[in-house]
Amino acid sequence: MDIRLLADHRTDLVAERTRTQNRLRWHLIALCPELEHQVAPGMLGQYNVLDRIDRKLRKLPVGVRVTIARQLVSQIRALTRQIDELKRQLTDLIETSHPQLLAEPGCGTLTAAILIGHTAGAERFRSEASFARHAGTAPIRCSSGQRDQHRLDRGGDRQLNHALHMIALSRLQHDPVTKAYLERKRSEGKTRKGALRCLKRHLARHFHQLLAQPARSVVPLGERPTEITITAAAPLRCLT
Repeated sequence: MDIRLLADHRTDLVAERTRTQNRLRWHLIALCPELEHQVAPGMLGQYNVLDRIDRKLRKLPVGVRVTIARQLVSQIRALTRQIDELKRQLTDLIETSHPQLLAEPGCGTLTAAILIGHTAGAERFRSEASFARHAGTAPIRCSSGQRDQHRLDRGGDRQLNHALHMIALSRLQHDPVTKAYLERKRSEGKTRKGALRCLKRHLARHFHQLLAQPARSVVPLGERPTEITITAAAPLRCLT
């Protein structure tokens, strides 16, 4: 629950920071459009960019718009500090309770937080198939005549589904085993989307097993094991 609450609170703060950044950009268009044009999307959360904007605003004649813009810069700084601190807290909690998730390719702190928080205890599922249905990764048969195929399940927990989807995309870019699995499914006649659904079904099975492992108690940093057995390289099986 702590991980779920921290992750949700961080998501709210990120959304608030985005709204504040949009308001600041609107004022910059009127105050110094050349500077606003130089700031690419996503850069308004960087401290060095905020410092450059603040220095530029201090050189402008004092007015209501300039005052508001400088206040927005301060708010973005404060929100960014809170967001970074929440991520550090999440990392500490996950490293303590489920370090095996962070050892998985493509699974970072925020993705692991979604998996833990939205699973809410893997023991509440009868089997990994129940977990896959909850995550919306269990393909639904839609065969017709002699054509045997499956379609996407649009139900289930969409946040959990999104986390597995992002892990799948990351592994497709960096993990040779996952790339070979996708190519094998494509050679069997499946479309790319169909092969990706098979991959997500496998990931649901794999991460259910990891989440079902007992949560660890707090271990001093110097005493934590340096190596964790990773089962991701095991042969990938598909239910479809």
